[in-house]
Amino acid sequence: MATSLLLLLDDIASTLDDVALMTKVAVKKTAGVLGDDLALNAKQITGISADRELPVVFRVAIGSLINKGILVPTALVLNLLLPQAITPLLIIGGAFLCFEGAEKVLHKFFHLESSNHKPDSTPDQAETANSAQTESTRIRGAIRTDFILSAEIIVITLGVVADEPFLTQFSVLVAIALLMTVGVYGLVAGIVKLDDVGILLLQQQFTAGQFLGRVIIRVTPWIMRFLTLAGTAAMFLVGGGIVLHGIPTLHHAIEHEIHIAAPNAASLLMLFANGMCGILTGIAILAVVVTAQTVRAKIT
Repeated sequence: MATSLLLLLDDIASTLDDVALMTKVAVKKTAGVLGDDLALNAKQITGISADRELPVVFRVAIGSLINKGILVPTALVLNLLLPQAITPLLIIGGAFLCFEGAEKVLHKFFHLESSNHKPDSTPDQAETANSAQTESTRIRGAIRTDFILSAEIIVITLGVVADEPFLTQFSVLVAIALLMTVGVYGLVAGIVKLDDVGILLLQQQFTAGQFLGRVIIRVTPWIMRFLTLAGTAAMFLVGGGIVLHGIPTLHHAIEHEIHIAAPNAASLLMLFANGMCGILTGIAILAVVVTAQTVRAKIT
């Protein structure tokens, strides 16, 4: 009986070692998407009033955990029963990400504003209602974007552990899901509260602390602007990359031509190709959506 117990403990230790190793490999493979996830989510929070930043981050983090709770078992079941369905679903998600990016760019350049105004509302009531609506919209948008990026990370992770036993697959997926959520939203919370840290340092008696506080306060707006641009760019890069990788013939043809033309800059040019694919996909879908909305408006 003691021998059986020792064997059981040895199996558990071996499984934990495999999980740790596979998790480390999966983290390396998904690092780029995690960076995009960070940029996109920090961008979504930018512009929220200071007293609502952490509650919004918390609500999005809870939504992200719910996303993972849906995605992990779904990915495992699909991998067992219908593995060929994963790639088309990812392409749809990537295309939607490209569409959202194109929509944001259009909104930015043409300053599209809603014309829904209530004449019987006071300015304060209207401002409060608009603020609440904006916050809810941002939270929904962030959770929706997180779902697509999380799906890609889960599928990449599943590819790493595809040949492992089911228990190892499940353990690694859960570990990646938790690490991704805590890591990304912990960093997002830290980024959005940088200005508060700067103000706190300014109140210190030490000169070095005050200097660091002034630097943080001056740098924070630039960080937020960068994250806004990086978040939009990430939508095209990640979405375009998903769409392009989902069409193997096109992806291999582009990759082949890049390696022939400029082998030393292959990674950079492939990134550019992903971005261009994302932009073209987003524009195409946006054109279809706008045309459909115009036609429906004329009919009604």
